[in-house]
Amino acid sequence: MSPPPKPPFLLLLLLLFSTSTKAVNTTTAVSPTTSPVSSPTPRSTTASPVSAPTPRSATPSPISAPTTPSPSSHSTLDPKQLRALQSLDIPTSRDPCIQPSPHNSTTCDSASPFRHLISLHLSNCSSDVSFSYTALKSLSTLQSLTFTNCPITPIRFPSDLALSLHSFTCIHSLKRLTGVWLSHFVNLTDLTVSNVPVNASGLYVILGKMRKLRSLIITNANVTGYIPKHLHLNLTHVDLSGNKLKGRIPSSIPIMENLEMLNLSSNTLTGEIPTNFGDLISLKNVSLGSNSLSGSIPDSISAIPGLVHVDLSSNQFNGTIPRFLSEMKHLSLGLLAVINMDCQCRHHQLKIHHQEVTVKVIHQIMMIVQRMILATREEAIMVLIRLFLVWLLGYLLSSSSLFSLFFSQKGVVD
Repeated sequence: MSPPPKPPFLLLLLLLFSTSTKAVNTTTAVSPTTSPVSSPTPRSTTASPVSAPTPRSATPSPISAPTTPSPSSHSTLDPKQLRALQSLDIPTSRDPCIQPSPHNSTTCDSASPFRHLISLHLSNCSSDVSFSYTALKSLSTLQSLTFTNCPITPIRFPSDLALSLHSFTCIHSLKRLTGVWLSHFVNLTDLTVSNVPVNASGLYVILGKMRKLRSLIITNANVTGYIPKHLHLNLTHVDLSGNKLKGRIPSSIPIMENLEMLNLSSNTLTGEIPTNFGDLISLKNVSLGSNSLSGSIPDSISAIPGLVHVDLSSNQFNGTIPRFLSEMKHLSLGLLAVINMDCQCRHHQLKIHHQEVTVKVIHQIMMIVQRMILATREEAIMVLIRLFLVWLLGYLLSSSSLFSLFFSQKGVVD
């Protein structure tokens, strides 16, 4: 019997292929059950839209970004002007344009997108603060500039800033000024310089080109020379007290119909008060004390309707005190009325110094009252007779207006 025939080689290959195919199918059937546990890759990719914080982390950036830049990002003020304020040691952590500003030092316009300074007040400056031309150039929108207790060294102002200013105030500041330096502010309506030495040969150097000036105050500045013959007619306030001005009061001053206040006290003025002084119909306050004025007091002063303050003390007037000073009702009612006449007054060839007479009369009255309190009936009668004689003497001399001012209480005599 012959052995069974061996399977052909091709049949073996087919068996092998079928076996491997079954093994592959078993692995693919098992892999779905193990993939959730063993391979987290699909889970990580599906979670990426939820866990990826990139878009969310970018959203807070606009809120947190302003905490890092300089204060200029908070302010509506022009950045150049903001830097100028910082160079002057003015706080800018708060918007300088928000009112009220710190120490009321800044005022801004309403421009957009950036606002601009129109008013700046520097006070109590530290000694190390200094101006730079660049900082001042950026402040050319200012209309009002004030220095108070800022003893810093002045520098040349840019022409744009000098022309834009309408008000300039310097009180105990800027160490020393010159008339030429001040003369560049040709568009000023208000000029105030006080307790600052001003090197000027005369007021005309300062005022010659200031055609719009309404208020002129230069006090305790050691200004020398003469008062200009022609001051601007639109002036309402003139205070030149405490200087070294000399010469006469210009005869052109009485034509300043808008003038409300005139203070020329504490100078070295000479001559007489202009006879047409009463043409100052708007005048309310006049101070000519502590000069060397002479002559008589013009009667035209009685024509000034609203006059409430008169100071003519410490001069060299002669003649009698005008009666109208005691008859002006607005002076007699105590509306800031001060009539100081430190002069030699003539009446019936008698020279009477009002201060000495006033002291003597008051002393006599005090002595009489004291004696009446301590006296007997007979002594009291004698004291009353003496008091009557004192009153009679005052009445007889009342035409000099000195006693009328004192006894009738229609004026105040110092």
